[in-house]
Amino acid sequence: MTTATANTPATHNALTTLFAAVQDAALLHSTANLLGWDQETMMPHGGAELRGRQLSQLARLGHEAFTAPKMGDLIAAAQEAVAGMPVDCADAVNVREIRRDYDKATKLPSSLVAEMAHTASQAQHAWVEARRDSDFKKFQPWLEKNVKLNLQKAQCLGWPKGGEAWDALADYYEPALTAAQVTTVFEPLRARLQKLLDRIRGASKQPSNAFNEFALPIESQEKFVRYMAKRIGFDFNCGRLDRSAHPFCGGSHCRDVRMTTRYTETCVFDALGSTMHESGHGMYEQGLDFAQAGLPMGSAAGLSVHESQSRMWENQVGRSMHFWKWARPQLSAFFGDACDHFTLEHLYQAANVVEPGLIRVESDEATYNMHVMIRFQLERDMLNGNLAIKDLPGVWNKMYKDYLGVTVPDDRRGCLQDVHWSMGAIGYFPTYTLGTLLAAQLFEKARKDVPGLEEGFNRGEFAPLLSWLRTHVHCEGRRYRLDELCRKVTGAPLSADPMMRHLEAKLLPLYGLE
Repeated sequence: MTTATANTPATHNALTTLFAAVQDAALLHSTANLLGWDQETMMPHGGAELRGRQLSQLARLGHEAFTAPKMGDLIAAAQEAVAGMPVDCADAVNVREIRRDYDKATKLPSSLVAEMAHTASQAQHAWVEARRDSDFKKFQPWLEKNVKLNLQKAQCLGWPKGGEAWDALADYYEPALTAAQVTTVFEPLRARLQKLLDRIRGASKQPSNAFNEFALPIESQEKFVRYMAKRIGFDFNCGRLDRSAHPFCGGSHCRDVRMTTRYTETCVFDALGSTMHESGHGMYEQGLDFAQAGLPMGSAAGLSVHESQSRMWENQVGRSMHFWKWARPQLSAFFGDACDHFTLEHLYQAANVVEPGLIRVESDEATYNMHVMIRFQLERDMLNGNLAIKDLPGVWNKMYKDYLGVTVPDDRRGCLQDVHWSMGAIGYFPTYTLGTLLAAQLFEKARKDVPGLEEGFNRGEFAPLLSWLRTHVHCEGRRYRLDELCRKVTGAPLSADPMMRHLEAKLLPLYGLE
């Protein structure tokens, strides 16, 4: 890592003035994040309408503060100040990324930003009710409005020649990502995954799924997953774990991280998997530099990198035999003797059984990315006008039959299962798969760099992995883009090969296919 310090009073003043202005604007966004968390976890039903207005006002004020004409002057002065500095030093990175964000933000009218925030708040409330009632028609008008507003946003931002509206939106979540690039990754990956799934379907050996169907008290589950989050490294002095309809990780800064999970009585793995997933996000946030809060160097590199952290803790750690050698004895502390008849092998098999299903966040590693591919194609088609919103449930159901061979019984377990489109987050979903690929590639490198890394999991030792991630990923902020970071840390471009090696090394023996 290269660092630099402003070496003249003029340089120092230009940078500190800009950074202070940006951090002030960021306070409004971080406050809005807390109101969004409250809406999903604590807010009474009657607060929905005014909450939408509150979030709309904060979005407008934050946007106006960041796009004020004086901000452009401050950025220009700061660019001159860092002109002689190494391009990867913290100050230069901050100025570069602030300029990028400013140029994008100034293309959006404040009225559109405010309307999108207000609509997203109301749409999320409508989504919760529609999902509860399994009635897409209750959510349809809000999704139509969110798609329309996102299309307006994309048109304001623009996209490269030969691209499409989806590209402009995806750039917010993963810089420079395009639908064409995603397609070049997804098409061959789907073929490789389908080949693996076909082999598994034809296997004579079948792992036990009994633990996934075993009822355990939700109150005990809640204590268990909280303990697991703490043991792997989530700092509860700087964070919380609550319940919501869809698990997420938010908050306002690295010392105030808000996670949520959800529970089902008959499958503790649902809560454990989602909690370890969100803990991965949370530990990434907690690993960012508090001194840089509100600045690019105190922010995550992008959602693909963010997802690499959550997917790694959920899968490479939480589904491993090493983890369960340590975790199995912990069950008795939370569930008494209820789980005693399940062996270590039973638990490991249940954590890794491949069973095409309906719900993305509950899916196994081999089928997970199929869920992401379906959503990517659907949101592209909605934006491009190739899919009428009213037809979404039917098309969704058909794709689930085509991709996973499952029949969708209702909207709740179909097109209403994810919160993203209610939030107005279109262009987000492919980052889950890109993050899954990066997780496997980073973990391969961590195993090489840290002798005995996985064996430490047997003893509940997770600090070496978290320390490695702090050093190689978390501390970098937005210094590098996805592929730059991947090359820097692993020495190779992002590839599906490590993930496929991970899946095949685990699943083929489990199904007797070695």
